[in-house]
Parts: sequence; structure tokens; C-alpha cells
Amino acid sequence: MTGRIAISQDAYKTLRVPQRYLSSVDVGWEGLVAEAFHEPVELEGWMVSGPPDVSLVLFSGGTMRMEQRPLHGAWETLYMRSNDMLLTAGRDAAHEVRWQGISDLPMQTLHLHLGKELFCHTAEEVADKHIQPSVLMSRSGFQDPLLTQICLALWRELEQQAPAGKLYAQTAARMLAVHLLHHYSETRIHTPKETYQGLSARQMRRLETFIQERLSQDLTLEELAEQTGFSPYYFARIFRQTTGESPHQFVLRQRIERAQQLLAQRNISLVQVALESGFTNQSHFTRTFKRYLGMTPRAYRQERIIWAISG
Repeated sequence: MTGRIAISQDAYKTLRVPQRYLSSVDVGWEGLVAEAFHEPVELEGWMVSGPPDVSLVLFSGGTMRMEQRPLHGAWETLYMRSNDMLLTAGRDAAHEVRWQGISDLPMQTLHLHLGKELFCHTAEEVADKHIQPSVLMSRSGFQDPLLTQICLALWRELEQQAPAGKLYAQTAARMLAVHLLHHYSETRIHTPKETYQGLSARQMRRLETFIQERLSQDLTLEELAEQTGFSPYYFARIFRQTTGESPHQFVLRQRIERAQQLLAQRNISLVQVALESGFTNQSHFTRTFKRYLGMTPRAYRQERIIWAISG
């Protein structure tokens, strides 16, 4: 998995500006925007404004010779290849970019924009003090396996329009913020060591009841964390420690199990099963159900009917 969607050579060669083909803007991810672009072979005079938030760009295909400079400043040259990254933070001024593709592969990029409010809130959770995005160092042409993993995982959630994508994005955004704080800060960030024993049986029962009662709704990390008394970041860590699953994996499994129960009732349509199980539509439901159980919901229902008759 490389985070690449095919584009024909003819279409690629005619691109004059970056062409966005995926975006989380309409999905409603909070505190995080993810976008994927087909990049033109050649670009001149592209102005990039200084972001107030944290911006991370992953090159997921092709190779380019890129030049960038502050307004009216000197050009800096770098070569960007697959899995190379760019990191800019809140203090970076507007700058000019130009590039030339130097490989036959179409160039594609994944962009993550981490909101200032979420970054500061997460930093306060883990470091117990107010920290601005400007504490991060700008980097160009570097590689980081964990950041790449997060970018591609978010790309998959977005491309598949996963039902738990919003919950996953909230978890991933906090993981991203903490990793950037630990590894790309100009000053050493001290994070007090927290030791927890995991969620108690009572906390898990309350959480499971909360999820079951709202399974058809769009659950958020903050809502789940509130049921346990932990902050969102620490809740996600403690939840995995307790269950072996991330919150979004747990919720998705609960939705699949709910769907299995509803499919046993012949008078409920597949569309209704999808909605009552928390899937945005039948297409998302069918794709996810098949990924988990190896068959479509319709085939599962038919198998249950045959089993009931023969039994």
C-alpha cells in the first residue's frame, strides 16, 4: 500500500496545477484535514502561504527536483522521492515553490493539516503546559516511518470512507501531535511519566453500554473518553492497553456484530441494517462487512436462512 491512485500518463502530462482527488473536508474530521493530490510534471511560481497550524506533506509517488525560497530570497534545491516528507509549523512565512518531475511515475502527495487548537490541547495533556506549534522545527526531504504509517492509514480510512474513520482520525491526530512534540521540537519537551493499571471492569461496562446505545451515531473520541474520566489522548492509550484494540477498532467490531444480529431478521432491509449499525451507507457497509467476514451481508443472510431451514 503506497497511498497511490492510478492516473493515466496522458492525464498526468496535461496537469498544470495540483489536482485534489481525496479530501476529509466534507467528512467532518475535527482538528485534522487530510488531502491527496496528483501533482503536475512541472510547476512554476506556486505561492504557499505560511500555515497557522502544522502541515505535513508525504510524497507517495514519483520523484521531483523541487526549489523553494522565501519571498524574494535565495532558492533552495532538494530532491523529493517516495516517502520523503515536508514539515512546516505555525511560524513559517509565505514562500514560493517550483518543481520539475524527473521520473516516469506520476507524482502524488498526501497532505495533513493538524489544527492549532488540537495540537495545543494535546500538548497540554502530555506535557502539562501550553505549547504553540511554532516550537516545531521545519524539515524538508526527511523520512519518518511512523509519520508515513499515520499518513497512509488516514489515506486508507478516507479512500474507503470507513464508518469509524472520524474516530480513527481523532486518535491519529493526537498520536501525530505527540510524535511531533517528542521528535521535532526545538527544545526538549518533558512529558511526565504516567502509570495506569488499565480500565476497570466497571469503566468498561459503562463504556460498552454507552457505545451500544449510540452505535448508530457518529461517536467521537472525546465522548468515549468522558465515560472513563481520562483525557482523549490517555484514554486511547489505556483503552488499547486494556482491550488490545484501538477505540475505533473496538467500535467497528461492535458495528459488525450488531449487523450480524440484524441480518438474522429477514424483515429488515440491508439499507436499514447498515444505518442501524452505524454505517454511513450500504456501500460502506458491504465493503467493511466483507473485509471482516469474507462475504457480503446478502450472502451472510442467505447462508443464515439456509442454515435455519436445514437445522
